[in-house]
Amino acid sequence: MKRALCPGTFDPVTAGHLDIIERASSLFDEVIVGVALSADKGGGPLFSVEERCAFIRDATAHVPHVTVRPFDTLLVDFAQEMDARVIIKGLRAVTDFEREFQMAQLNYRLDQNIETIFIMSIPEYAYLSSSAVKEIARHGGDVRGLVPDAVCEALATRLKQSR
Repeated sequence: MKRALCPGTFDPVTAGHLDIIERASSLFDEVIVGVALSADKGGGPLFSVEERCAFIRDATAHVPHVTVRPFDTLLVDFAQEMDARVIIKGLRAVTDFEREFQMAQLNYRLDQNIETIFIMSIPEYAYLSSSAVKEIARHGGDVRGLVPDAVCEALATRLKQSR
C-alpha cells in the first residue's frame, strides 16, 4: 500500500489545501492529513487542533482513503509512526519552494527512506494562504469560496468574538 502524508497547520484549511489533498489522493492508496499542533507558530493558531481536524474531515468526507490525524512531533517521526514513505507538500510560488526545499533536505537527512514530493498549486489558488484568509476575514472581507463553508462561518464567529 502506498501511503502519503500531507502535513500542515491548516489554520484554517483552504480550498488550495483541499485541492492538493484531493490530487494526492488520486496518486496514493491512502493520504494521511497530518495537522500540526503548531502552538508556537505566529502567536498560536486561531483554531484548536481538534477544530482544524474536524474542518478537514468534513471537507474531505467525499474523498476516499483520506484520514486526518493531529501531531506534535518532528514530521519525520510522525511519518514513520504512520508508516508513510512519502511527504506531500503543495507549492504556490518560488518563496514556498525555498522554504520547502530546505525542509525536504533536512527531513531527508533525518530519514533517507522518506521522500518529499511537491504538487504545484493550480493557478486559481496560487495566491491563497491561511494567513491571507484570516486577514481578509479580520477586516470583514468575504472569504466564501476560499475556504469550506463551515470554516467561513467559524471564522466570522471567532473573529466577531475577539473584537
